[in-house]
Amino acid sequence: MAAAVAGVGLSSVHSAPLPEAPADEVGVSQQRLAKLDEFFASEIASKRLPGAVIAIARDGKLIHYKAYGQLDPATGKAMRFDAVFALASMTKPMVAVAGLILMEQGRLPLQAKLTDYFPEFAKMQVATAERDGSLRFQAQSSPIYIHDLYRHTSGLTYGGPLDGPDQVARLYPDFAGPSLVGDQQAFIEAITKLPLAHQPGTEFEYGFSTDVLGVVVEKVSGQRLGDYLARNLWKPIKMHDAAFHLSQSQRERLARPFPDDPLTGRPQHIELLERQTKFDCGGACAFATVGDYVRFGQMLLNGGELEGQRILGPRTVRHMISNHLGPGIKNKVANVEAHRAGFGFGLGVAVRVTEGLSAVPGNPGEFTWTGAYGTQFFCDPKERLVVVVGTAAPGEIRRYYREQVQYMVYAAIIR
Repeated sequence: MAAAVAGVGLSSVHSAPLPEAPADEVGVSQQRLAKLDEFFASEIASKRLPGAVIAIARDGKLIHYKAYGQLDPATGKAMRFDAVFALASMTKPMVAVAGLILMEQGRLPLQAKLTDYFPEFAKMQVATAERDGSLRFQAQSSPIYIHDLYRHTSGLTYGGPLDGPDQVARLYPDFAGPSLVGDQQAFIEAITKLPLAHQPGTEFEYGFSTDVLGVVVEKVSGQRLGDYLARNLWKPIKMHDAAFHLSQSQRERLARPFPDDPLTGRPQHIELLERQTKFDCGGACAFATVGDYVRFGQMLLNGGELEGQRILGPRTVRHMISNHLGPGIKNKVANVEAHRAGFGFGLGVAVRVTEGLSAVPGNPGEFTWTGAYGTQFFCDPKERLVVVVGTAAPGEIRRYYREQVQYMVYAAIIR
């Protein structure tokens, strides 16, 4: 177990997801990168984190690929490279790619109205909170476009605490809730009975937009979302364990959290590890290994291609990773992740738009997203860098690891 805590490097038993190279050969200090090993050894020894898998690639070469700690703290199983992680919101960038594949085929324009596919959304009203605590309702001043689903400007939100200040969010379900209690049609029927948090196209509001995009992808493609992704993304670039529905052998490799939150001591769990979803929710319900996801990130960094398999055209990817929150849209990306000051939002990913402001280093053009259960990825085109982290840490501590990893990775880049 000591070896697992310190960090297990790749062996002949495990194949690397990308070609390997020594870090020093691609301008990254191996000595500085070793700080990651020390950091995770300390965090795991302190019982703040059960385990992690980290993959770092530069110039298309894997320079750090290690497994730390435990796969399952209840059984003591060591973390493994092929650990399967519940991706939560890191499902979203993959679903965005699915939609963009259809866009490239002329089948799903960004300026298509959502009501072209689901007329029920036309009846959704916009709620405004009054001083007396009541809600005032207005008709939509503009329709919801497919573009709004990608960039979270549809007005759809996520559920908030019943005693929280956001009166509209109180009416919405938890981010993974709808997929556990009903099918796709039940989701659409339920969500269209709720009010929008804002007028479409006016504010970034993180919520069920990508789930709705996934339903649209199903309708346009005529395929279940997971089947469409498998055929058009996962299988072509060899993301072998990416799925919405796991086999028994994959379930045996699921990374599991501590039963109690290390910060609060309160019970915690990842519900999707125990309950099967009733539809493929595009916002939160996919699974994959870190090796799978670093291939996904590298494909995007390459401009839509990996090892001869082209998924998207380079200019489509450039459009995806550009900021789509113009001056007429209120940018609240940093409300989701405090360290993302200085970021806008593209088509399914947050995009750094300026130097400074953010709490973590990086360059304009960096694109990224994370998952509520502890996963993280970011790509920096200027640094030719892809970083993916898998943990099972569903509490607030996950935000701490996101920042620390980014500090240490950028500190190791020396040329």
